[in-house]
This record gives sequence, C-alpha cells and structure tokens, in this order.
Amino acid sequence: MPKEIERKFLVATDRWRKKADAGRTMRQAIIFSDGNRSLRIRSIDGKKARLTLKIGISGMSRHEFEYDVPHADADELLKLANGTTIIKTRYEVPHGKHIWEIDVYEGKLEGLVVAEVEMKSETENPQLPSWLGREVTGDKRFSNQSLAEGSLGEDWRNGLPD
Repeated sequence: MPKEIERKFLVATDRWRKKADAGRTMRQAIIFSDGNRSLRIRSIDGKKARLTLKIGISGMSRHEFEYDVPHADADELLKLANGTTIIKTRYEVPHGKHIWEIDVYEGKLEGLVVAEVEMKSETENPQLPSWLGREVTGDKRFSNQSLAEGSLGEDWRNGLPD
C-alpha cells in the first residue's frame, strides 16, 4: 500500500535557492475531506494534473494514492472544490541523501515558505539544512487541506502561531 512519510518545516532563509531547480507552479484544492481523509486535485504548470487521495495514519505518515487525470477535468474540479484554491511554486533542492521540496505560496498565503522531505521510514533521520526554521510535522494547520480552509487565519503575517 503506498505510504507517504514526511517531515515538514518552515523555511527561515532564502539560502536554499542557490541549489533549487526551476520550480513548478501548482494550483490545488480539496474536493472532499472528512476527518483524516481528503481528496485533492492538483494542476502542475497548467499541463499535467493529478488526483490524490490521502488517508492519515499519524503526524508523519499517511496512505497516499495518486492518479493522473486529464487537465480539462482538473480545471473543472478546481472550480467545484471546497475552500480556497492554493497557488504555490514547488522547488526541489538536493541536500545530503534527500531531495527537499520547498513550497513558496502565493495569494492569501504569500510569504509562507514550507519545506518537506520524504523518507522511507519514520525512524530515518535526514540531514537537516541550515536554512530550515521551526518543524511543523504533525501540525495540522500546515497541511495543504488546512491551509485551503484558512487554518492560519487572516493576520498570520503578523507572526505565525505557535
């Protein structure tokens, strides 16, 4: 069964940009959510689209099933989705033995930069880059589902909540 195991951090500095790839623009939204289950649609660079079902297990692990869908279907699903459509650019940055994914958010979440690293097990200990800030693994406010639902509130730029 496909499983996603990841750690998530806020990003403290822009030093990651030196090693980043060109990035991909993503528009994504939650179609359905119920407790620890969500169905997400994501458009990538306006060319590809993926439908993702996530079923939570713990703060670091969850089952994840992803499927390519026609881009026209994704555009329609984005219009029908719950909550806000999130727009972000995702960059990949190699560090140690891992590839870190850095999400730079736009719109209402402009200024939010989050890094995540996928691991093979919950006991794996990836090398942490110096540009990382506070770890937010397991903090549901920083899941894309919660961000689309406004988990950080309107005035989050005045200081991220603890």
